[in-house]
Amino acid sequence: MHSISYYQEKMSNHFSKIVANKEPKNLYEPIEYILSLGGKRMRPVLTLMASEVFNVDCEKAIPAATAVEVFHNFSLIHDDIMDDAPLRRGNQTVHEKWDLNTGILSGDAMLILAYQFFENYEPATFQKLAKLFSKTALEVCEGQQYDVDFEMRDDVTVPEYLKMIEYKTAVLVGAAMKMGAIVAKTSEENADLIYDFGLNLGIAFQLQDDYLDAFGNPETFGKQVGGDIIENKKTYLYLKAIEFSKVEEKQQLLHLFSIQPSENTDKIESVKAIFNSSGASDATKKAIQDYTFKAFETLGKMDIEAEKKAILKAFGENLMGRNV
Repeated sequence: MHSISYYQEKMSNHFSKIVANKEPKNLYEPIEYILSLGGKRMRPVLTLMASEVFNVDCEKAIPAATAVEVFHNFSLIHDDIMDDAPLRRGNQTVHEKWDLNTGILSGDAMLILAYQFFENYEPATFQKLAKLFSKTALEVCEGQQYDVDFEMRDDVTVPEYLKMIEYKTAVLVGAAMKMGAIVAKTSEENADLIYDFGLNLGIAFQLQDDYLDAFGNPETFGKQVGGDIIENKKTYLYLKAIEFSKVEEKQQLLHLFSIQPSENTDKIESVKAIFNSSGASDATKKAIQDYTFKAFETLGKMDIEAEKKAILKAFGENLMGRNV
């Protein structure tokens, strides 16, 4: 197996070529642009890694890995339109750099392109990949709709929130890994187990993202700390604080999440204090740990060499080892 940086470089080199010089430019240049913004490329890296976990050269998994990343970036273009977001990875969003219609159409083209990459495989593998991809893509859309719905609701429950982040974020992580397993033609049991590994790690990762949004180090987190609080997002932290808080604290939290002050420093600090005093912070850290351990439990059942299990566990530990 290779290093994460090796997989990342392999995918970056590949993305620089997939729509280069295609016409019409106003359709394909935005696609080239969003793919060039990079990021960690975690999902396609997982597809390549999973193929090698099951002893198949990662080169064979590149088309499937490409499909995963093209779909992910398609969803970002449309999410940015829905959120009216000006920036993505520190750069202008596609609909801001071009216009709204270009963002919609280029996003649509990316979804179709994603499916085309499966055509590189023989019919049986193509069918399995396309079936998993269709299921996952629909779940991502469902997760996005839940997220939008939750903005207008005051009665969101913890199980509902967990289902939302599972669909919106974690299913694509699980699918990325299972696609590598499908390309490698491993057993169905192994493919399902590596999906569960990715799914649970994806949930843990998103919960950790919620936690770091409030309590992360601004220098290492890479986003504005307190952003979810400013936007009144009903995260796991918030829902646990509502569940655990005494009446007075709960009323204060509900009030703080109903206002949009021009200066947010006091609001952020007050909310964080309630997260801590109510026990919501500790509950969130425990949930992160639980889902991470749940992911690691699947490794014991996988029919692969101990060395490969150790590599997957090290990857999970590294992923979850972000600075608090």
